[in-house]
Amino acid sequence: MSDNVINLRQARKKLARAEAEKQAQENRIRFGQKKAEKQARKAEETRQSRQHEAGRIEPGPEKPR
Repeated sequence: MSDNVINLRQARKKLARAEAEKQAQENRIRFGQKKAEKQARKAEETRQSRQHEAGRIEPGPEKPR
């Protein structure tokens, strides 16, 4: 017999981990942002939100009929 006996469960898990790591690497490349980019994006969103809220018109008192 062969000395090349492997545990299929372990082999499948090893293959699944390799696939997951490959997918994670692709996602890091595709969706990853540098810290400075994240901070700039968040600052811009905050600025836009403040500007939007500043233009809000508050309802006045209702007029009697």
